[in-house]
Amino acid sequence: MKQFTAQEVENMLTQGKNVNIVDVREVEEVQAGKIPGAVHIPLGLLEFRMNELDKSKEYILVCRSGGRSGRAYQLLENQGFNVINMTGGMLDWEGETN
Repeated sequence: MKQFTAQEVENMLTQGKNVNIVDVREVEEVQAGKIPGAVHIPLGLLEFRMNELDKSKEYILVCRSGGRSGRAYQLLENQGFNVINMTGGMLDWEGETN
């Protein structure tokens, strides 16, 4: 499983790199704040909404602690997507949220 830490993802964003983030937390969790620019697709809906994602892009998957994003990783990787799990999830995120 390919992984980045929350700090590595934050560094990429502050350097202006084009990153595609998918937040797989539930609606009430995202209301408390998400990484700016992240697309919100709850894990339970990911199978039905993966057609909204582009297989030619790389996606960083985010959840609260890294567990659900790990499950999302397996689902999307099995469908041919290029994905990376953000370890530690939003618990480790120290960057900006909106």
